[in-house]
Amino acid sequence: MTEKNAARELIEALNERKWHIALAESCTGGLLAATLTEVSGASQVFELGMVSYSECIKEKMLGVKAETLTRHTVYSKETAIEMAQGVLRLADANLALAVTGLAGPGGGTATKPVGLVYVAAVGGDRLAAREFRFSGDRAAVRRQTVTAALEMALAFLRETPLAEIPKEKAGESKS
Repeated sequence: MTEKNAARELIEALNERKWHIALAESCTGGLLAATLTEVSGASQVFELGMVSYSECIKEKMLGVKAETLTRHTVYSKETAIEMAQGVLRLADANLALAVTGLAGPGGGTATKPVGLVYVAAVGGDRLAAREFRFSGDRAAVRRQTVTAALEMALAFLRETPLAEIPKEKAGESKS
């Protein structure tokens, strides 16, 4: 699925549920938000997009624990989950996505190579996180990350029963 098709499907799925989405991006540098907001109707569901490139901002703004960053590093499933939970707390949203990883070309190690990316989705009482290993140059890794995040959000919505929509969100319209 192309990133544009995935973005369109996600906007439609969020609209159907009357859900709002918030994003915490690191390695994609705002590309995920840009991809979503290229779709007509995004303003009905897109609540917040935050690019938290530095560890300091991840900690101060998103509430990622210093212990998580020390123990697991910024390039980890644990960090992605805490980023998603943090942006969800900041926003008036039902679903949060977070991405963190190594887009390259430098910075990789044997255990954390360039192309290593983590995506997390949090909403209702559920969370999901996945590790990806992408290849290509910086732009390719970023594009693959966006597509993976959008597809993961769609899968997350498909697996979340409508009954899990928080009551205060059900039927609300965004002004």
